[in-house]
Order: sequence, then structure tokens, then C-alpha cells
Amino acid sequence: MLKVIFACVHNAGRSQMAAALFNHLADPRKAQAVSAGTEPGDRIHPEVQAVMQEIGIDLSHAKPQKLTEELARAANLLITMGCGDKCPYVPGLRRDDWPLRDPKGLPTEEVRAIRDDIKSRVQVLLRLEGLD
Repeated sequence: MLKVIFACVHNAGRSQMAAALFNHLADPRKAQAVSAGTEPGDRIHPEVQAVMQEIGIDLSHAKPQKLTEELARAANLLITMGCGDKCPYVPGLRRDDWPLRDPKGLPTEEVRAIRDDIKSRVQVLLRLEGLD
């Protein structure tokens, strides 16, 4: 079972979209994803919820959570989301960084573009891991 953590600073946008898309596209018997942040926000950005709802993924019950050691220990792969110096580092965990813009406060068209970029990256990741 491949366990992936998608992480950004506030866990309210990019990482939430990535984990939801990953779990939507992956076989749940072979892989699963969670999202977390180094400084979790209070809620998912409304613009992120809206563009995910457009493609049938409901994030209304999702809540930002802190990236903890316990969460990291259970994972095989950590994908950070362009958070620069604030990105977490977990020793011994395979890591990649997807340099993505923070969708907070952006117009809907730009948030859609970020969502679609994340979806493409998730599809490539699933293919590379032999999970497509």
C-alpha cells in the first residue's frame, strides 16, 4: 500500500486538492493519500471547495490538519506544494516538491488551472508508481 502525504503550509488549498484527487483516481486497495500542513488554517479555502465541487469532489467536510511525526511515519512519500522554506522535511521519507501557486483569493479561472495542474501531476504520479 502506497501512502502519500500532500503538504503545504496551511493545508487549506493545494494539498487538499491533491489528496482528494489522488484518492479519487487511485485504487483504494493499493494507495491512499492524506493532506496536512505545517501551520494548518481554520478551514478549506471557499474557492478551492467550489472548483472541486465542479468536478464532483466534495471538500465541505475536510479540515486542515497538522503534519505530525506520527502521520509522516505511516507514509512512503511526502509531496510538498511549493511552500519554499516552510516546507516540512521528514528524515527517511521519499520526497518531491510540486511548485504550485497558492489558490487563496485567486479568481475562479486561476484556481481551476491550479486544480487541473494538480490533477495532471497526480495522474503522472500514479503512472510512475504503477497505480494507474
